[in-house]
Amino acid sequence: MSDPKFIHLRIHSDYSMVDGLGKVPPLVKKVADMGMPAMALTDFTNLCGLVKYYGNAHKNGVKPIIGADFLMRSEAFGDELTKITVLAKNNQGYKNLTLLISDAYLRGHIQHQPVIDRDWLAKYADGLIILSGGKWGEIGQALLKGNMETVQESIEFYQTHFADHFYLELTRTGRQDEENYLHFVLDVAHEHQLPVVATNDVVFLSEDLFDAHEIRVAIHDGYTLVDPRRPKNYSPQQYLRSEAEMCELFADIPEALQNTVEIAKRCNVTVRLDEYFLPNFPTGGLEIDEFLVKKSWEGLEERLAFLYPDEQERVNKRPDYDARLERELGVINQMGFPGYFLIVMEFIQWSKDNDIPVGPGRGSGAGSLVAYALKITDLDPLRYDLLFERFLNPERVSMPDFDVDFCMDKRDLVIDHVADMYGRDAVSQIITFGTMAAKAVIRDVGRVLGHPYGFVDRISKMVPPDPGMTLEKAFIAEPALVEAYEGDEEIKELIDMCRILEGSTRNAGKHAGGVVISPTTITDFAPLYCDAEGNHPVTQFDKNDVETAGLVKFDFLGLRTLTIIDWALGMINPRQKKKGLEPITIDAINLEDPASFTILKNSETTAVFQLESRGMKELIKRLQPDCFEDIIALVALFRPGPLQSGMVDNFIDRKHGNEEISYPDVKWQHESLKEILDPTYGIILYQEQVMQIAQVLAGYTLGGADMLRRAMGKKKPEEMAKQRTIFQQGAEENGIDGELAMKIFDLVEKFAGYGFNKSHSAAYALVSYQTLWLKTHFPAEFMAAVMTADMDNTEKVVGLVDECARMKLSVLPPDVNVGQYRFTVDDDGAIVYGIGAVKGVGESPIDAILEARQQGGYFKDLFDFCARVDLKRVNKRVIEKLILAGALDRLGPHRAAMQASLEEAVKSAHQFHQAESFGQTDMFGVLMDAPEQVEQKYTQVPKWPEKVWLEGERDTLGLYLTGHPVNEYVRELKNYTDCRLNEAVPTRRDQSVTVAGLVIAARVMTTKRGSRIGLMTIDDRSGRMEVMLFSDALDRYAELLEKDKILVISGQVSFDDFNGGLKMSAREVMDLGSAREKYARGLSLSLEQSQVNGSFFERFNEILEPHRAGTVPVNVYYQRANARARIALGTEWRVTPNDTLLDELKQLLGNDQVELEFN
Repeated sequence: MSDPKFIHLRIHSDYSMVDGLGKVPPLVKKVADMGMPAMALTDFTNLCGLVKYYGNAHKNGVKPIIGADFLMRSEAFGDELTKITVLAKNNQGYKNLTLLISDAYLRGHIQHQPVIDRDWLAKYADGLIILSGGKWGEIGQALLKGNMETVQESIEFYQTHFADHFYLELTRTGRQDEENYLHFVLDVAHEHQLPVVATNDVVFLSEDLFDAHEIRVAIHDGYTLVDPRRPKNYSPQQYLRSEAEMCELFADIPEALQNTVEIAKRCNVTVRLDEYFLPNFPTGGLEIDEFLVKKSWEGLEERLAFLYPDEQERVNKRPDYDARLERELGVINQMGFPGYFLIVMEFIQWSKDNDIPVGPGRGSGAGSLVAYALKITDLDPLRYDLLFERFLNPERVSMPDFDVDFCMDKRDLVIDHVADMYGRDAVSQIITFGTMAAKAVIRDVGRVLGHPYGFVDRISKMVPPDPGMTLEKAFIAEPALVEAYEGDEEIKELIDMCRILEGSTRNAGKHAGGVVISPTTITDFAPLYCDAEGNHPVTQFDKNDVETAGLVKFDFLGLRTLTIIDWALGMINPRQKKKGLEPITIDAINLEDPASFTILKNSETTAVFQLESRGMKELIKRLQPDCFEDIIALVALFRPGPLQSGMVDNFIDRKHGNEEISYPDVKWQHESLKEILDPTYGIILYQEQVMQIAQVLAGYTLGGADMLRRAMGKKKPEEMAKQRTIFQQGAEENGIDGELAMKIFDLVEKFAGYGFNKSHSAAYALVSYQTLWLKTHFPAEFMAAVMTADMDNTEKVVGLVDECARMKLSVLPPDVNVGQYRFTVDDDGAIVYGIGAVKGVGESPIDAILEARQQGGYFKDLFDFCARVDLKRVNKRVIEKLILAGALDRLGPHRAAMQASLEEAVKSAHQFHQAESFGQTDMFGVLMDAPEQVEQKYTQVPKWPEKVWLEGERDTLGLYLTGHPVNEYVRELKNYTDCRLNEAVPTRRDQSVTVAGLVIAARVMTTKRGSRIGLMTIDDRSGRMEVMLFSDALDRYAELLEKDKILVISGQVSFDDFNGGLKMSAREVMDLGSAREKYARGLSLSLEQSQVNGSFFERFNEILEPHRAGTVPVNVYYQRANARARIALGTEWRVTPNDTLLDELKQLLGNDQVELEFN
């Protein structure tokens, strides 16, 4: 270490989360640029930034001192917490610091904050240096309160356990009571011969960042800047002061500066990075590499027997598999990774043995034959030309990385098994950090600055919602944002502040699937973090840093589709067994099933994994896939690069014979590439093809070809120049013309940017095909499983119910007698709506219903139902929801009667339970023995009109299930419309067609040019249509864009190239009232003499009065015993015939006596 005068020993980065603004790399670089040879990063109760800090510090020539700031609890202060800083002096100290931090989270949470007990310091004292915490520390707080007894006791504690490793901390940052504390503490230091040390309690890099830091803290604490309750714990002086500034500040206490250097010299920790430590795997006494070889050959025998049942074919194919397995095993064992493969093999096999669905593979791991032999993956890599070197490259040492998909429902069981097998203290999930992203930081900063919600919302919405969007990218993509920024000073100030805070670490969470397994306890490698309840511990190092620290990461990912397949098979196979048929094994289905490809070619892929989006359906229509290789290609083609580059068009044209197939280009091709590019019609689509071309054309090893592929992806000029030379020399050595070789190199380089990992594409294509096959052969079970997976998303369920209607599948209402929590399929092949999808009915009531049904059989009626279920769990409100949803339809005459009788049924049930508790059960006997008496108990009320019961379904299920609001108006709508939606055809631009339907979705969107478009989807039960309202139409009819309205719309109809259906550009939009005024000749009311009584005309006037001043004449047809007269009411009684008027008239006169008259 040079001869410094001061070293910063307390610095927070943004990993502190409660405060701290600097990212680790620029923070370290600034320390280096200031000429400081060392620094201490002491984030609040964490080492989350340690790996980045340690690496960057060494890269910049700065000695990294490792430490942390803590909140501390001690007996003397009761519930009041004090602060303390702990530095690691040596490797033992680093280990103890790690344990101290972990304990703070696992055992010490107070008021949702991690806290340490002072006694823990004594336990972990070895190798630690303590800074007292300044005025916020135990001694500082006692001094300011004049509590000298506590001061004395604290000093004795630290002298006993830390001797000369304890320092009284001094700060001069302009905060309240600092100078008072300084005056007291220097006396104490002198009296007790305690060393002092100066810090600047750094939380931001430069003085001008104070305001940004205040906002950052206010965001975390939930205050606005002007809130008088907001704590003001920081000062503008807590920046990264230079050595000169600190020396000037503490010129009167030179020993406080000297001790910073002394401490820096004493702290010497070496952190081992970039080594890998795997847990021990039980091998029954064999060497681990021998055990891998043994298991791999055994597994290959089983795989070959399945792939090639014919023995002769198996003999013919075997040499290729043997050679490939031999080569892969050599690489795996040579690189020292046999344990990794065996660990993954074990937990996947355990999952399969315990009926936990596992995906066939994911990512480049599907390219390994060893993985296939060990049943880690389920795709034969030789059959689909998948390359091992794309997964594990012997020429570039890095850990293998299997991403494994598990059923969402049961993934945690696998993680539990791994914890049981290797020890719970040796297994942990991994932390992930939430950062202040572009849209969110605008909202956060805007709120803290006190801007109105609408103002902030408008600016936030200017930022495109694309993944990975930043403010800089938003300025390029959205001219409106630039215009707002340049034209409004308030917006400029807001966004400038957001630019400073964007990307700062905001919170910590749990990585979706990352799990580490340690050879010893996790805390030997990384400290732990957990939530405020002490649950769900995760490593404090993120997924990249935890591997750098030596732990091997395994990805346990949850894939919803595997759960869907599992649920579908759970319904299919019991039926197969009943019919005496073999159960369906999804891994053994025929990948060349003609019926499945027919469904696929028709783009009937709603709910099919990866193939269900509108754009994908359009691609399928054009491509007309007819083999599994085409599905692999679909997954790879449907990405922005191939779609925008024209590659997709070339692929489709070549497949259909509209473009000559060349390998790869008509002018520059070579016959040796035919075998590689045949499956993709000469197009370079996959990364594996890039590697194979380099191998065949230029003599690269596959490992070297993988390095070339990576170089092409990174586009580094110097590396590409080097690779061009290697490629040309290799091609010429293979007897290939140099010019041709380099032209092909250029083509390969161009397509490498779009190339996709075929191993991943093939593995996911297999899952896509499995769902397609299930939809084709077991449609009801498959759709029931999909609807269960989406039951919390009403919009999706609505779309799936529509798909069922298209597939001619019946979807029945939920049913307490045959239904389950999930969607199921009854004996007639109809889908029974899942009771769990009824809004307002939770899991506990459903469990109670199913328990009662299991114990006593089907419910006989509403009274029996109420008597048998636990009414504490299935309360009256829940039963009302079930009635409205149709779940009790089989138990009573109709929904209105059951709703009206519910109070009595619940009362009877309570009486029954009271009687039962006294041993008098004959009431239940009456219910059992005389159901005809029960029937009389229902309150006699008329059935609800269809509109009312459909509204009940909409409110409880989110959709209309047993009918459609349009049904009531079908006859009337014929007078306004030219056709039903399923009969509509495209029209010329100067033509209009009129249709009607229920609005099922409506929104207004703003285009990139700033213009507004209204978008609606209408449905008339025969079909659906997208309707667009451009500026003029939108201005006139905006108030009609409302969900659940029935509208009559005129406009031009055209093909929707994107969705594949029809769309309309609206010219006129009317609600029913307006349509009736336009088209109806009159309102006809039939009145019989018997209906006329004293109050009749008074009520008649009351009904008509609010609707006068319309345009439709009212005609009354008065019927006496032997005569009928038509009375035309005067023009002052013309009405607007909306639903309210018609409904009230029908209640007065009767449904059949109110009719609209048309020409």
